[in-house]
Amino acid sequence: MDTIPTGCKELDELLDGGYEKDIITTIYGPSGSGKTNLVLMAAVEIAKSGKKVIFIDTEGGFSVSRLKQISGGIDDINDNFLFLRPISFDEQRKSFEKLKELVNDDIGLIVVDTIVMLYRIELGKKETVFETNRELGGQISRLTEIARKKKIPVLLTNQVYAGFDKKEEIRMVGGDIIKYGSKCIIVLRKEDDNYRTLVLQKHRSIKEGKTLKFNIVEKGMEVSKGNLSQKDNPSSPQQARHNPYPKG
Repeated sequence: MDTIPTGCKELDELLDGGYEKDIITTIYGPSGSGKTNLVLMAAVEIAKSGKKVIFIDTEGGFSVSRLKQISGGIDDINDNFLFLRPISFDEQRKSFEKLKELVNDDIGLIVVDTIVMLYRIELGKKETVFETNRELGGQISRLTEIARKKKIPVLLTNQVYAGFDKKEEIRMVGGDIIKYGSKCIIVLRKEDDNYRTLVLQKHRSIKEGKTLKFNIVEKGMEVSKGNLSQKDNPSSPQQARHNPYPKG
């Protein structure tokens, strides 16, 4: 198969089977919107299948207890995880370089949570802005190469910031560097009623703009009933295919 399961049936349907294997998928949104939750759900599916997950934790916020909740209480679920925990942008670069040694047929998924945490800290050193952006681009290129050559999906979480001119508009940190390197982009939004909204912002073979309304629960996410209509269902045979983002 060319996809891996997301851990949510409705999201699998929206993505025509799940996350694609040979690309980078970026999930971004404000704090508490469910970014880490989504990548953990996919990671659990891979771990349950017997494959291993490389989890690069740049925030130091990985929770084994949350992992066990999503897995349904499997005690040894984290045995199928390989953890890298860089604490500087330079260490993040070294972690990505180390992936070439770690990647083999046993690896089913690479997660970076989050791709820009240490990047933003590095950007605080004003004299290094150009070099920092170039390095981030190089890191994305390394991940792209692994995804394409090894058919290993890469999931990135990303943060947001408000623009100076339109403060109500949230933007993805890393801008075009992340955007152009990601063939699939999903944005999460927090709603007033405690639900979240997932929006497919970019995909190379599915029409953008499809949404899911969901809430975070103990075992992952619970999709609001009836919010994915036949019209909006990307797996519906009645819907014509649309490809606004061609390969390459």
